[in-house]
Amino acid sequence: MPKPNKDKWIDISKTFYSKTNFPNCFGAIDGKHVRFKNPENSGSLFYNYKKYFTIVLMAVFDANLNSTYIDVGAYGCEADSTVFRQSVFGKMLYSQQLQIPDPVALPLTENNIQPFVFIADEAFGLHTNLLRKFPSCGLNNTRRAFNYRLSSARRTVEYTYAFRLLTNKWRVLHTTILVEPNFCDDIKSCCIIHNFVRKRDGYNYYGETDVLNLDNLTTHG
Repeated sequence: MPKPNKDKWIDISKTFYSKTNFPNCFGAIDGKHVRFKNPENSGSLFYNYKKYFTIVLMAVFDANLNSTYIDVGAYGCEADSTVFRQSVFGKMLYSQQLQIPDPVALPLTENNIQPFVFIADEAFGLHTNLLRKFPSCGLNNTRRAFNYRLSSARRTVEYTYAFRLLTNKWRVLHTTILVEPNFCDDIKSCCIIHNFVRKRDGYNYYGETDVLNLDNLTTHG
């Protein structure tokens, strides 16, 4: 999975803005718990809050629903924010090693200079290049509008679309995987082949009207 450079990041942000109307954004970050059989002598390390054993797939999705970064193998008991901070991508983000372009003006403005960002849910901490919603208490109209725009962008390219598209295409991710955690490369393979199939079939292969109806998708590729 190639690492984007500055020019690639800018191309990703332009596509993201054209599809979600959210500017200066590189994509959405989220984690998915993948079921597997509990290994011997592991205690409750892989036992998550949903009461079953999992490893965590942490992924960054662009507006075309391709994963630009993935991290697989964290304990199911860990929170998404902890998994993200300890992932290679998280460490690169916090140490400014992602070749993120300099801040630019927002569309239709000249002086409103803002940094490029990734978007995530409330489980993640704020950062110069990581945005989440404002807390629900004490909201004014401006903050409500911001929360609405960010949530709309996340719903389009994150959990309700990208992960469901991934798991409907590779249905082994719907079931309990009967392997040890060190076989998590199988999950990485699903993500990489997913990108390949998306590029091969076209990014509108399932149609924009299928965004909220992904349970009816059939496997393809």
